[in-house]
Amino acid sequence: MMLAVIGSILPLALGIAISPIPIIAAILMLLSPKARGTSVGFLIGWLLGIVVTVTLFTLLSSVIPESNADATQPIKGTIQLIVAALLLLLAVKQWRSRPHGDEEPALPKWMQAIDGMTAGKSFGLAFLLSAVNPKNLLMGIAAGVAIGAGGLTVGETSLVILIFTVLAGCTVAIPVIAYLVAADKMAAPLEKLRTWLVHNNATVMSILLLVIGVMMIGKGLDSF
Repeated sequence: MMLAVIGSILPLALGIAISPIPIIAAILMLLSPKARGTSVGFLIGWLLGIVVTVTLFTLLSSVIPESNADATQPIKGTIQLIVAALLLLLAVKQWRSRPHGDEEPALPKWMQAIDGMTAGKSFGLAFLLSAVNPKNLLMGIAAGVAIGAGGLTVGETSLVILIFTVLAGCTVAIPVIAYLVAADKMAAPLEKLRTWLVHNNATVMSILLLVIGVMMIGKGLDSF
């Protein structure tokens, strides 16, 4: 049962992990004057936001009536279909916002203030990006529903949430940890990665949201 739940949340963790905006933000912090403090604060806030969101919706999903493996779960299915529809809408929005030709992509205005951020502000920013950002919130809801409705023990639930958090947060954690270990060698690769992510942000997210949304439709229909 636990392996089945882990399998169902892997694409959702991947969806959060590949989200370019937080990776770009982390890289900008690593290239800023206060790189160590702000990047560590950002990483902690990012991971905590993921944990809080998934744990909250795992607990809320416990109100879904338990059933045996052969029974339908209409409440779970309905939630999954709603999340899928919202993900598909976000996919369309992302695709329409992608840059055309040599057009420079528009980035959030808050990114311009990253150089002056403190560790506390970067922590708060990361928490909001992981826990309140619509794309991540929807995937956190879907993961929480899958975990909470999986009939797992408390220990198994905690382990699955840990696995989800590690996978979802790895793309922010890896550059931060790599920078802390070898700062001098990471500046050039990080700048190249930032440039690529900035120009491909909308395309990457639209395709990712489309794939996860279609997957969620299948899971939702299977619950009826």
